[in-house]
Amino acid sequence: MLRIAAVIAFFLAALVSSAHADQPVSRDQIKLSFAPVVKQASPAVVNIYTRTVVKASDNPLLADPFFRRFFGENMNRERVQNALGSGVIVGADGVVVTNHHVVAGATEITVVLSDRREFEAKLLGTDERSDLAVLKVNAKGEKLPTLSFGDSDALEVGDLVLAIGNPFGFSQSVTSGIVSALSRSKGPNDYGTFIQTDAAINPGNSGGALVNLSGQLVGINSWIASPTGSFVGIGFAIPSTLVKAVLTSITQTGKVVHAFLGMSGQALTQEIAQSMGMSKPGGILVNQVVKQGPAALAGIKPGDVIVAVNGKPVDDPESMRFRLATQPIGSEAHIVYLREGAEKSADIRLLPPPETPPRDTGEIKGRSPLSGAVVANVNPALAEEIGFPTETRGVVILETRPGSAAERYGFQPMDILLGINDQSIGSVADARASLAASAPGWKIKINREGQTLSLVVGQ
Repeated sequence: MLRIAAVIAFFLAALVSSAHADQPVSRDQIKLSFAPVVKQASPAVVNIYTRTVVKASDNPLLADPFFRRFFGENMNRERVQNALGSGVIVGADGVVVTNHHVVAGATEITVVLSDRREFEAKLLGTDERSDLAVLKVNAKGEKLPTLSFGDSDALEVGDLVLAIGNPFGFSQSVTSGIVSALSRSKGPNDYGTFIQTDAAINPGNSGGALVNLSGQLVGINSWIASPTGSFVGIGFAIPSTLVKAVLTSITQTGKVVHAFLGMSGQALTQEIAQSMGMSKPGGILVNQVVKQGPAALAGIKPGDVIVAVNGKPVDDPESMRFRLATQPIGSEAHIVYLREGAEKSADIRLLPPPETPPRDTGEIKGRSPLSGAVVANVNPALAEEIGFPTETRGVVILETRPGSAAERYGFQPMDILLGINDQSIGSVADARASLAASAPGWKIKINREGQTLSLVVGQ
């Protein structure tokens, strides 16, 4: 009994000490339950069912490009894939936020409300980098229940949160937990700002709501870390500050454009900090600045250390990208940086990535191992689209035509051409010129995920 009383006392103390003044705090109000919060939030959490038509082959021979070339695709048949997920109504007129991976490639999307009404949904836009998508259902003039946004920047490790969603098809399921950590990363191309929670999240919860004890949306549940595929205590949500920015961009323009600063940098390590006379590591060491880019025009130089963006500390390039992503294109970001130990500041205008040099996208023709490869010049805009660092330059293979020489010789999308017959390749024009020159054979050098590979044919 003493142990139960201690748990109840801790629970009540946690509620009372929360920063949210409008949450229930007395025994009569909460009745030792999250029910008031759930009643407020759950009507705005929906189930999402998708239907995707894909081509599938029963014949293993069609996995070989040689047989596909002669038999074509007529031995393929279509099959339907069904999937489920969750979403959150954020607009009373039927605007719904969910995960990109929940609806990616779907040919039909159905939204089911908590009262079991069903609506066909239209995809307004999606952003793979943030793993967010925005849907619209025809509410026929009716105002739907919505979930208001909370401030994810106000979250602290240890705060109580609820996850609401559709795990394994069990609609309107609610789990509770705490914020386990902040600013977590899934990979090199995300923003490194996921909210980690131990509120149970399982398949089907993706796109659902993470709410605080005021019933406000502080995150969109996105993924779990698990060796089994089911929840083991580590779940992750996209912070609401990013969700709001992506939602605004998609509803206004139909797409998400990420800001281009024209600079690159790295997290400051202990060794580098000591060499610069700093007492502790913190901030982003600027390595490269593009001439006439937004950062250069604001006065940023290599060797500067960026320590804050819009009043928020940043410790690595991912956290800086996140802070910039929460602002609209055309606005200004206030940057605080250190130069030779002195603190300085600058306002950088956030501009879209430029299309310079022109992409010059096209398919390689003629007799060469690259025949059938679709290539393009990498510029900042294309680099942003395909997940490359924005400072990447060169010629990238975007795809290889089925059955083509490029496919048979093993070239893959995202390979970067480095050289052809010992000639450096800096543009699509360079590649075409090298391929047009007569040669007894071919020596083609590429970069694939940081590794340099070479193909030698007929030499």
